Amino acid sequence: MHWYEKLNQYFPIEEMKSKKHMETLLQERSDVYHKDEGPHHVLMYAEFDYFVFIDYLFVSKDARGQGLGHELLEKLKRKEKPIILEVEPVDYEDSDSEKRLRFYKREGFQHAQSIGYRRRSLATEEINEMEILYWTPSGESEEKIYEAMRKTYDQIHTYKDQEIYGSSYQPVEEVLTFQEDSDREDMLKDL
Repeated sequence: MHWYEKLNQYFPIEEMKSKKHMETLLQERSDVYHKDEGPHHVLMYAEFDYFVFIDYLFVSKDARGQGLGHELLEKLKRKEKPIILEVEPVDYEDSDSEKRLRFYKREGFQHAQSIGYRRRSLATEEINEMEILYWTPSGESEEKIYEAMRKTYDQIHTYKDQEIYGSSYQPVEEVLTFQEDSDREDMLKDL
């Protein structure tokens, strides 16, 4: 099965970039956007000077629990840069969402409670709320993570969006918010 089909079957439509968008990033932004693919995984990520953003991490069902996800994250951690990713809030009707969060917690990721993320999906027109998780080698602040997410949104998520989708995503100011004294609960705390 093609790498895009694997991702498309696993991730919800409102979280998926189009195949054209991802192939365009791989071709035109190959300096930062990368694909790591094997028989049982697909890892799409952007590496910038001071951080790594995991766009998609897929491990096939038959390979889960064998350390492959851990191995892929360790490879990124060896770059000694903060690692950032987006996850959907826990959906107790979807057992995979809680398993994913437990996995990232075991891997040392933290919930960026001060960062809000609400984006209108071009595929469904619905508002999609996501949470930001991050791992840092040297205790970078959530403010630094927020700045990295803004860069990711501007340079990866909305790259040529008008040309590819026929319409644009919202500007970053409408999608990402930073509230230092946020009273949002740590979604990883009780896992």
